[in-house]
Amino acid sequence: MEQSVKSQFRFKILTTDGSARRGQIHTRRGIINTPAFIPVGTSAAVKAMTQDELKEIGAEIILSNTYHLYLRPGPEIIKELGGLHKFMNWQAPILTDSGGFQVFSLSPLRKITDEGVEFRSHLDGSLHFLTPELVMEIQAALGSDIAMAFDECTPYPATKEYTLKSLELTTRWAKRGKEAMKLRRWEDEKKISTSQPLNFLTSNPHSQALFGIVQGGVYEDLRRQSARELVEMDFEGYAIGGLSVGEPKELMYEVVNYTAPILPEYKPRYLMGVGDLIDVIEAVSAGIDMFDCVMPTRNARNGTLFTSTGRISIKREEFKKDPKPLDSNCGCHACRNYSRAYLRHLFMNREILSMRLNTIHNLYFYLGFFKQMRDAIEAGRFTDFKRQWTPVLQRSTENND
Repeated sequence: MEQSVKSQFRFKILTTDGSARRGQIHTRRGIINTPAFIPVGTSAAVKAMTQDELKEIGAEIILSNTYHLYLRPGPEIIKELGGLHKFMNWQAPILTDSGGFQVFSLSPLRKITDEGVEFRSHLDGSLHFLTPELVMEIQAALGSDIAMAFDECTPYPATKEYTLKSLELTTRWAKRGKEAMKLRRWEDEKKISTSQPLNFLTSNPHSQALFGIVQGGVYEDLRRQSARELVEMDFEGYAIGGLSVGEPKELMYEVVNYTAPILPEYKPRYLMGVGDLIDVIEAVSAGIDMFDCVMPTRNARNGTLFTSTGRISIKREEFKKDPKPLDSNCGCHACRNYSRAYLRHLFMNREILSMRLNTIHNLYFYLGFFKQMRDAIEAGRFTDFKRQWTPVLQRSTENND
């Protein structure tokens, strides 16, 4: 079969309800229905879940992290073993974060220059240096379907002067990352023209979409500047980064509401690291298509579970003798087979099964919530969906232990 360098990545809006969009992202490994929730598998594994279980509960894409996989086991090993999909036996789409957030949040000692970031590994203290070009090379070796440009995640709070410098650095890095991918594509064109073999699973950047990341802190003029500059570079998709880092929710909503409309209508919009479902509803109302967050999996391991009537803490004494399922409206494996009393027993005894069942339930709930939201947009009743769910989600937050 003749090799082709044409990208199979495209985004289609099926319908809208106000600014909320119901769409589909097409990749060479499958379709992602939007609005989409992306379970986080930082080190090529969603904690407490198998890949088959993820498929069974409806996951269409997962996220892995470039920083963590770069440090362990290393991109060379993953590439040698056939790429990230083969390595972890997940044949659906994968998005890889660039690792920028982790470099700035996990590394105790780091030095930022225009060239890149020097940092020490949080694992063993070894010294490393990441550049925008190297980050693209690592993600190409991993073979993800969606790659993210290297950015500096601006902290909150930050002065406007610092935020501007950080934004300008992120813009320069985005341009360099895009140029690096363009060069790799040109090199692959040469290989194809001379009939040299090309490994599409692990090295062909034509199978990767590249997203730029809008920064600018909580300053509207800087966010607008960042968005405009990235749009001029013509990425396949756009992320809004640097939010959910300590700023008030109202401020986060403001940033999303004035940033999203600047981004191209017919390209996917991704709000990074945001997973509180109240925040998700607000962001979808503003036209956001993609979300990732550790909230459902981390909360599951801590005994906090999401239900159709609110968020509950399974360790509470009231569940000690409760024979009812966790959520009578839920069809997950945990709710079909076990009582609240048993789930509490497992959690109090720190059984590994507790983490597994709780995680299966929370991710099933999240993915089901997003499907309901997509259906509501498609049916033109997103406002009703928002009106129905917002009080439940607010009540569960207030009552959570």
